[in-house]
Amino acid sequence: MSETLGITFEEVDRAGMITLDSPASLNALTPEMFDALSEHYQRWTPAPHIYGVVTQSTHPKVFCAGGNLKLVHGLLQAGDFESLAAFYRKAYEHVWVLEKFIRPNVPLINGLCLGGGVGISLLGTHCIAGEGYALGMPQVGIGHVPDSGGTYFLPRLRHQTGVYLALTGKTLSRADAYRLELVSHCIPAAHFHVIADGMQYNHPIDRLLDGLHRDPGEGELARLSPLINEIFCLGSVEEILERLDAEEGPYADWAKETAAEMRKKSPTSLKIALQQMRRGKTLSLDEALKLEYRLVQKVIRSRDYAEGIDARINGKGRPAKWNPETLADVDDKAIDSLFDEPAPEELHLEELTPGL
Repeated sequence: MSETLGITFEEVDRAGMITLDSPASLNALTPEMFDALSEHYQRWTPAPHIYGVVTQSTHPKVFCAGGNLKLVHGLLQAGDFESLAAFYRKAYEHVWVLEKFIRPNVPLINGLCLGGGVGISLLGTHCIAGEGYALGMPQVGIGHVPDSGGTYFLPRLRHQTGVYLALTGKTLSRADAYRLELVSHCIPAAHFHVIADGMQYNHPIDRLLDGLHRDPGEGELARLSPLINEIFCLGSVEEILERLDAEEGPYADWAKETAAEMRKKSPTSLKIALQQMRRGKTLSLDEALKLEYRLVQKVIRSRDYAEGIDARINGKGRPAKWNPETLADVDDKAIDSLFDEPAPEELHLEELTPGL
């Protein structure tokens, strides 16, 4: 067994076992963890004795809370943007490593899975949701943007659901995630050990998972989807909010709460995120990751990002003070330039994993 800063790696018979084991930080990811993850996946790729990989968490209610914001805050305080950009580069490179890993790759998720946690689990060949599963992409709430592949997978969700998730940061239940095909199987967490045992002894994974799967029923989004599709297809964040404000039907309370939640987010991040969703529909995964890395090199130097991280780490619940404060004050041309102007460094994924 090897251990690296809150994550352990073990080979048990035919399975590579990854355990997120940093409960005090909610399994928040660090650059060293991304390095170790990518290293092990690349090591296991050619290994004839490894049938597949299982990823699990020791925390009873959290799979992974995303990137380590305390570490990010420290780098911002030090003005170390080079290390901060490298952190995100490692995260996006690992998403690509997972995309190219073709053996059974089975994350067992029974708790909160946010941001970067989605990035280390969504591209498995399978994705298993326990009864406590909750997935979210809350980045616009800290002055950041939906990343770790969010530019690719969110626009591809049914109708306008991805736009809704990107702009609100709402979490999905496992029932909704299953209907959206973000998870492949819904299995009680008490049976997770059966999956791990089966992988270790080379049991055919599809047959095993199909036998353990239990239909989770209808999620909340099933009844909200028609309204979400009607509203979140609009062309600007301002139009979406206006339409939410105008809702007078049976879902007026939901619309009011959704608008209120969006107004807590960074106006700049909301506008960037909407462009990501519109542009991401036509991008391949590698193109989406490269775009995210171009964006993030600029976003990490923004006032909103520093403010959002500080409010989360030191704010003790205080609302962030965004600048610009309103959508009307955001320079739309400046948003366009984030997408269209080159960044200091590009992401070269084609050079990353020549053996995969």
